[in-house]
Amino acid sequence: MNNLFASKLYKYLLQIFLVSSFIVTVKPAFYGQKSGSKTSHINFIEDSFTEALKQGKAQNKYIFVDAYATWCGPCKMLKSKTFTDEKAAAFYNSNFINVSIDMEKGEGPALAARWQLQAYPTLIIFNPDGKPVLGSVGFIGAADLIRFGKQALSK
Repeated sequence: MNNLFASKLYKYLLQIFLVSSFIVTVKPAFYGQKSGSKTSHINFIEDSFTEALKQGKAQNKYIFVDAYATWCGPCKMLKSKTFTDEKAAAFYNSNFINVSIDMEKGEGPALAARWQLQAYPTLIIFNPDGKPVLGSVGFIGAADLIRFGKQALSK
């Protein structure tokens, strides 16, 4: 009788685990994706400044670069807090070509050397021709990120 109870309890707990794992895995894919809903994060091209430049020229838009390192705590905070702010997302997605670059892989190390980066995160805005307009180092909140973008667009 004791083994039967343990077996049923095990199956019940396994079912709860599987259902909750499914919900945790699937829910983010649909979060904020209702028809007509606002974007819930800044959309980034990943690890290709070359592609961002190409799109910037084609669309005559400034390029916003998030230069980060995977081990960087403030970089992770930017991604989880600032880049997921609805107002910041709406502003950057409509006004910029956004690119996020891991500065320790791919073209990142060469760009870090060319741009003489000393710390992460470094945020840089380039004009459509690839000339730097404005930069910032360290974590900034959503309101400051929007001010930073407006300042760059006014130059």
